[in-house]
Amino acid sequence: MIDDIVAKLKESKLLGRSGSGFPTGLKWEMVRNEKAAKKYIVCNAASGEPKVMKDEYLLENHPEEIIEGIKIALKTIDNSAAYIYLRKDFYVKFKDSLTKLTNGLNITLIKKPGGYLAGEETCVCEAIEGKHPEPRIKPPFPTQAGLWGCPTLINNVETFYWVSQIAKGQYRNTRFYTIAGKAKKSGVFELPADWPIEKVLKETGNWPEFDFFVQVGGGASGEILLPEDLQKSAGGPGAVIIYENKKSQCSKLMKEWGQFFLEQNCDKCTPCREGIFRINEMLKGGKIDKKTLNDIVNNLKEASFCGLGKIAGIPFSGLANKVCKSLLTEKK
Repeated sequence: MIDDIVAKLKESKLLGRSGSGFPTGLKWEMVRNEKAAKKYIVCNAASGEPKVMKDEYLLENHPEEIIEGIKIALKTIDNSAAYIYLRKDFYVKFKDSLTKLTNGLNITLIKKPGGYLAGEETCVCEAIEGKHPEPRIKPPFPTQAGLWGCPTLINNVETFYWVSQIAKGQYRNTRFYTIAGKAKKSGVFELPADWPIEKVLKETGNWPEFDFFVQVGGGASGEILLPEDLQKSAGGPGAVIIYENKKSQCSKLMKEWGQFFLEQNCDKCTPCREGIFRINEMLKGGKIDKKTLNDIVNNLKEASFCGLGKIAGIPFSGLANKVCKSLLTEKK
């Protein structure tokens, strides 16, 4: 079972469930094939994306399967040790149960020291090494030089869960979805990974009977979609947050995002630091210049140092251009 797990992962076409969607089998193969005296495995349970509930659901209901996935990684990757990197509230809630399950195994629990950004894969490495969690330049990628310069496999909670299912031949191309916001039946649901968002909402009894829009991917960086956009699959961390159009206060919602990103960015790079600051300044004035906003969003996407900055402008642009056009102004 263990000997051919990489082949099974590649055959399953499992993509990482953290948001990046990188092929899991390829990542495992890359770390396994690196020549090194020491290698590391990290289960990243530090997601700080608001309103994404699946990691907590899995840690509470399926900890044995998660640990089994990590054990398979330890057996597959020679000379390896493992860490479970936990969000602070997860550490408090699950430390005792995970300690029992990992007793006698080369697995160490780590409490996440920072905020949202500390869940990014190179920040994870910095944090576990005891450094301030700031993103590193890539390449090299963690698969080549992660923890202490050694090849490091980093997957999130759900990915390790599915590794254990694939090893047992029980994976059926499903995934876990978070449905939150103005939902009749909010929670976590296991459904086919390729279902369009519309079908996910209808099959879970969550298709709204009111004028609505959704944020897909999380409650801060997620993309804004209208009902006519929902023939695409959710992707990423699989979160769908429902908002009632007439009751959603666009300015208030954007101010919440702006404050979140202002507090959570690391100030390392100018595009992210200054771009988010400028968006917040426009929001204080109650109006947003369309061209300025689009310029900032494009600059964030193209020039930010890490993933937080690259995606931070997406919800602002989507909400302003699709839902709250009255907030937009155009300079003459």
